[in-house]
Amino acid sequence: MTDPLADPVAGRVARPVAREVRMYALLAWTWIRAAAQYPVSLVLMVLATACITGLDAAAILLLFAHADRVAGFGAEEVLFLYGTSALSFALSDCVLGTADRLGQHVRDGTLDAMLVRPVSPLVQVAAEEFTPRRAGKLVPAGLVLLFVLPRLETDWTPGRIAMLPVMVAAGAAIFAGLWVMVGAAQFFLVESQGATKSVTYGGAFLTQYPPTMFARDLVRGVTFVVPLAFVNWQPALYVLDRPDPLGLPEAVRFASPAVAVAVCAAAAVTWRAGLRYYRSTGS
Repeated sequence: MTDPLADPVAGRVARPVAREVRMYALLAWTWIRAAAQYPVSLVLMVLATACITGLDAAAILLLFAHADRVAGFGAEEVLFLYGTSALSFALSDCVLGTADRLGQHVRDGTLDAMLVRPVSPLVQVAAEEFTPRRAGKLVPAGLVLLFVLPRLETDWTPGRIAMLPVMVAAGAAIFAGLWVMVGAAQFFLVESQGATKSVTYGGAFLTQYPPTMFARDLVRGVTFVVPLAFVNWQPALYVLDRPDPLGLPEAVRFASPAVAVAVCAAAAVTWRAGLRYYRSTGS
């Protein structure tokens, strides 16, 4: 078998990426070992995070206690949207959830120290204070999916079964790209952390419900501007065998992986532009 790193072009790309992944894993493992020194506290924090995150699912159940359908969708279908969205968001949050702290480092001048270390500043910010309690966010999403998938009234063809891991992975990549972009925005707008959370946490909340609950212009916005519709909405239309309210071609339902690649590429460009724009604080 040919070694992909033997290709000069592939090697120049793959080697730095592999190195940064190893460094991220090393930094994250350091924080995990520190947290593991207090196992009872760690377990309690994981359980607390799982319970707090699960309140979103409880809110959906409470909503359907007073209505049979919401925007034409039943409880199982909305819980399916919640589970796929929450799982994708939790995966991205575990890996890159602290990227939006960049503004704090810019204000404090600590970013300068990160820039002179032999590790990408993005890796350092993303792995900062990595804690296993973030994994608690995966628990309610996984439990909801285990509960609701057998109850969905859909024809489980091989294509629909294969779509489940694809949509979760693509959704996680889209959220990851958004984390990096909102972090990079703080190179230009240092005090924007609160506003940028509307894209990440707000986007996660939005994708837990059918976009048809909201104004039609919002549906267009999360499809063509901030592509949150490709986190789970468009692939879910395929899984649930539902028509597209915007009348888009059926091929759009399979576009999530391509959109994820585009969002991650845009995030990389934005991050590099932010680093070039940044001027040292002199600290």
